Order: sequence, then C-alpha cells, then structure tokens
Amino acid sequence: MYGDLVLDRFILGTPKRISREAPVIILRYENQRDVPGGGANALANIAALGARVSVVGAVGDDEPGAALRATLDRLDIATDGLVTVPGYRTPTKVRILGGGPSSLKHQVARYDIEDRLDPDGAWRTEIARHFAREFDRADAVAVSDYGYGCVIPGTLQKIAGTKAATWTCLDSRHRIGSFAGVAAATPNLEELEVFCGRRLSGDGDVAAGAEELRKRLGARCVLATRGNQGMTLVETGREARHIPVFGTDQVADVTGAGDTVLAVLAVALASGAAPFDAARLANIAAGLVVMKLGTATVPVAELRAAVTTTGGDE
Repeated sequence: MYGDLVLDRFILGTPKRISREAPVIILRYENQRDVPGGGANALANIAALGARVSVVGAVGDDEPGAALRATLDRLDIATDGLVTVPGYRTPTKVRILGGGPSSLKHQVARYDIEDRLDPDGAWRTEIARHFAREFDRADAVAVSDYGYGCVIPGTLQKIAGTKAATWTCLDSRHRIGSFAGVAAATPNLEELEVFCGRRLSGDGDVAAGAEELRKRLGARCVLATRGNQGMTLVETGREARHIPVFGTDQVADVTGAGDTVLAVLAVALASGAAPFDAARLANIAAGLVVMKLGTATVPVAELRAAVTTTGGDE
C-alpha cells in the first residue's frame, strides 16, 4: 500500500454537566483509542482479509507518528517502507465522543491536525526507493491519496509502468484524473462529479462519467461508489454494470468506507478475481463496515459469512 497515512484518535467520555464558561457539555474523560486512518485504514483492512501487506508512506517525528507506527505493529504490518520526516506533523483526526456508561458514544466534536509534506523534501527519494522495492514483489498495489503530499503521480507512473500486469488500484480524494496508467480506480460519486464537472443523477450518467474517467486514466476498470445507490462498474470492452447496495441503506457510520472498498478490491484482484466479482465483494464489505461505529475493518471470516448468506447475490 502506497499512500497518505492518518492516525484516527477517539477520545471517549461521559457527560458531566453544562459548562458555566460556555454552552458546551463537559465530558469526564474515560479513555483514548488510536486506530489506523486514511491510507493506514486501507492497510488495516487488507491485513484483516489475511493478505500479506506492507506500507510505503510517511509519518512525522511526533507522538501521533509513534502512535500510528504502534497501531501498524500490533497488526503485524511490515513498516520497512515507512519514512519518518522531521518536522512533519502526522495527519491526525481527533474525534471526541460522549455518552453514558451503558450507552453508545456519539461524536460531539472533532479537530484535525493536517500538514502537507514539503514537495522538495529529501523524503521523496526514500519513498520512491521503498515503493520501487515493494512494487516489484507485489501482486497488487492499493494507492490512497488523501492530499497530504505523499502520493506523487510521476513516481507512481514511472514505477508502475515497469510492471503493467500488476493491479494498481487508486483512491484519490482531490485529483482522481491525475494518475494516468493505474489499472483501477474507486471514486465516490462526489469525486466523480468533480472530475466530470457536472452532476451525475442516475445510472446512465454515472456510467458515462465513470467511462470518461476510465479512458482518461487508461484504466482497466473504474468502480464508482454511490452510497445508498450501490456501485457502478465500467470495464474495457464491457457494458456498465450496476451493483445494488448490500444490506440496509440506514447506515451507522460511513467513516473509512472508501478505504474498505479500495482494500477489498485490491486483494480480490490480486487473488485472480474478475473485476465484477471483486467489485461485488467490495460492495458487500462496504455494506458491512458502514454498520460499525468509527474507523473499522471487515475480517475475512465476516466477509465470507456475508457472501455465504447472500449466495453471491446482493
């Protein structure tokens, strides 16, 4: 996995009273939970599927960076390709949750720590070296571009072009059309609309927009995720196919759902699945993960049980 790594930090507390200083709830601190976020959440999902995975990315020389390393170590994810960049603040999303001792915690506030990597920093050479090494031995590469600067289109194109048979699967938040040469992409509807420069209001519109993106990238397939409208897959030389949402459309939490889709698609393609079968697995996994609170993963046993229950049909 090559991408922007984020630490997702959850601060949990119990409501105490309304503050006399401001109209806000005071929480009595209970505990803190750190989990992999952003591209690191895609990593965690890949690991949960039982695949062997390594990371190419950057963290800062700060406490959140050390905490993020620790979360990956606990998951037995190889971190040889993780570069520590002095002075860089590790992207961190801090969610504050409150609720009674015996009730679900609900998010009451959030703040983000966000830096962009220096585009001229020495870290670029290290990242390129690690990526070339890992790419050479990978069956698939998940690329997670959250806009923090680690993912460089030129680096990806130069190295990925040396082994075109490898599935390079892209999820890019702000510049999905800038990565010509990837094999697959997983834009959500908003990202696809930004790329197309217009609203995409139905199956036909989404399929046409996804095909425009596929041609721009020269990709073998594009899987557009559409929330409670399911997903749309376009492939080279095939008619577009629409996959209905799995499970209920009343979701609990969409946090990290796109990371799960990227992870499952990449693992399935690496295992030899056809794009449509890989897309259906990703759709089922997305339906499972949005029913979980916070940043979550879908273990392989849970995915297998869901596939067995549906008989392969959504």
